[in-house]
Amino acid sequence: MHTPHTVATRLTVTSPEQMRDLGRRLAKLLRPGDLVLLTGELGAGKTTLTRGLGEGLGVRGAVTSPTFVIARVHPSLGDGPPLVHVDAYRLGGGLDEMEDLDLDVSLPDSVVAVEWGEGKVEGLAEDRLHVVIERTVGEQAGEQAAGGQADGEQADGEQALAPEEDVRRVVVTGVGPRWAGEDLASLAG
Repeated sequence: MHTPHTVATRLTVTSPEQMRDLGRRLAKLLRPGDLVLLTGELGAGKTTLTRGLGEGLGVRGAVTSPTFVIARVHPSLGDGPPLVHVDAYRLGGGLDEMEDLDLDVSLPDSVVAVEWGEGKVEGLAEDRLHVVIERTVGEQAGEQAAGGQADGEQADGEQALAPEEDVRRVVVTGVGPRWAGEDLASLAG
């Protein structure tokens, strides 16, 4: 069996605003047809990162969790690709159910970000970016912090947490030839 080519980088994120900043930086690497899988426990920061993706891509509409609608399309305000934000938590059938969503957009012409998609939607694309977000409660932020606000400052609408509760370890892995030449280390800011 062929093992796809992978390239990865690890980051430490210490606030919701830094997670949004990471999403904005990640958006600069994305192009139409890219699939981004977001993995992490409830409240890890998947939607916050996707909000940054939307800001970086310049799409219309507030990026919020699509839990109850399963998928939400955010058209571009400029000449960039639309963002399709999917919550696959309740999708049991994987690809078949994704195709049944009747999205009013062509997936190859869009950036598709899928929360809870691991093991369900990898078949959408040979090339994909897998973002794993883990809480690191009790650990101090490392030197690779992704830059951002000082402790205690919060973005609009973000719940204030104790600094040690905000720390996330993020591993971004590019799978397939599309990501072979990308410098994911540049995401460290």
